[in-house]
Amino acid sequence: MNASSRYWKIWLINPAAEKLGYKQILVPIAQEFANSQVFDLEDNNAQNILLSCFYIKTSQQDVVSRAKAGLCLRCYVSESILKECKKIDSLFGGTKQFTYRDLLPFVLNDDGQKLIVLDRDGRTQLMVDDNGQIKVSNYKLFSVTVLQTFNADLQSRMSLDNWACLQTKQNSELKNFLSEFGFKHLSDWALLNRARTKQLEILLAQERYVVEAFHAVYRRDRQQQQSRGAKRCPDPTNAQLQEMLIYLQQHHVSINTPAQLMKELKQVALQLRKYDIWSSRESLDMYNAESATYVLRRDLPADSLNEVDVEQQEFLQFLHKHLCSTLAETIKQEVEANIKKLQTSNKYAPFVDKYVQGLQMYYRQTMSLKEIAPQLGMTSWDQARRILNPGELLSKVRAKTIEQMLESILKKAAEKGFTKIPPSANYLKTLTEQIESYVDGEIFQEAAEEIRAGKNRTMNSAYAEQLRSYLLFSRQNE
Repeated sequence: MNASSRYWKIWLINPAAEKLGYKQILVPIAQEFANSQVFDLEDNNAQNILLSCFYIKTSQQDVVSRAKAGLCLRCYVSESILKECKKIDSLFGGTKQFTYRDLLPFVLNDDGQKLIVLDRDGRTQLMVDDNGQIKVSNYKLFSVTVLQTFNADLQSRMSLDNWACLQTKQNSELKNFLSEFGFKHLSDWALLNRARTKQLEILLAQERYVVEAFHAVYRRDRQQQQSRGAKRCPDPTNAQLQEMLIYLQQHHVSINTPAQLMKELKQVALQLRKYDIWSSRESLDMYNAESATYVLRRDLPADSLNEVDVEQQEFLQFLHKHLCSTLAETIKQEVEANIKKLQTSNKYAPFVDKYVQGLQMYYRQTMSLKEIAPQLGMTSWDQARRILNPGELLSKVRAKTIEQMLESILKKAAEKGFTKIPPSANYLKTLTEQIESYVDGEIFQEAAEEIRAGKNRTMNSAYAEQLRSYLLFSRQNE
């Protein structure tokens, strides 16, 4: 297929095609615009011309041209999105209960029929009607979101192809589907039973002891049950829970009742269930005895993986592993720093012992600062805010996480030969922006929205879960 035709042929879902589930159609408006605006569509500069036209924010009369340029680019990225869904499919084992067709509705939701532009801030998708009038689009197109988040001005930016692939991987709805649907056939007990060392690295010390206790008792009994033909993992019995409690007490973990232990087991299972899909995938390579080397698996689609793809997957694994451990460490550092700050304050030193309790009430019981203040003997909402200040804590944890992630990734990049130490200013700026985008998408955007939610907030973000785990551990070790 002519490479330039990517700008006027769009891939979309086709439920009628039983085997494929997708099809490609011609978009005449995009074809006409591309041929009229770009002299040589095979030229590498063609894409830059379309990007410049789409992102320009001038007079109202240019809105239709901007939308048509965007339509060409939407056609272009649809191919990257489709390929990435197939690639994700190939990264899971044969026991999975989904195919790439199940992934398409989350990200391949653009039929190429609407003209769309972005508002001046680049945050809102606006639909352009036949008269050139614009209004907020009620339905967000993922292809436009890809363009929305793409920074075309950076000299060292990713290619649009690679950016579309990365955004497809990081699409929150798709990831939720993979983590929930992909593993929904596994009970909490099966997840805990099969937990491996690599997964345990994301947990706090107390949580690892809980899993060790579960393995020492439940896994031992489970192996005996399987030898007798038992299939499904049953709930832990009271006798098993009691034995686990004895194990935990021997390791100085303060969980005292079966009910507390069940709650902790389910909390750990929830974290494992949300464990990033890229760390759960099958290996991309396998050992070849003849050559005594590792080679790419032969069952993968021939055109789906190359050396760059493999390195990208390894890098995503590296990112996720370090984000999990870094988040846990920075939460610990910043909470302890706040406690020390309160201890040296003449005004707020009397509330030092209330600090952890207050955060627990905010993040575990979802109480507001106004509700927390009288229970902790504080005079007002404002005093509770100055002492607890969950928004400031979140901001500090985010800044420290980005700083430590940047340090780890620069070290990794230097080892791979991608940059020198110290790196160039432009490389450092680009990398910092990409890390900020990644950690915000994975952790901090959802955490900030929880705080802003007000009265009916639910604290289910990865940040809230990690903070609760640390607070529980710190209270038990006081």
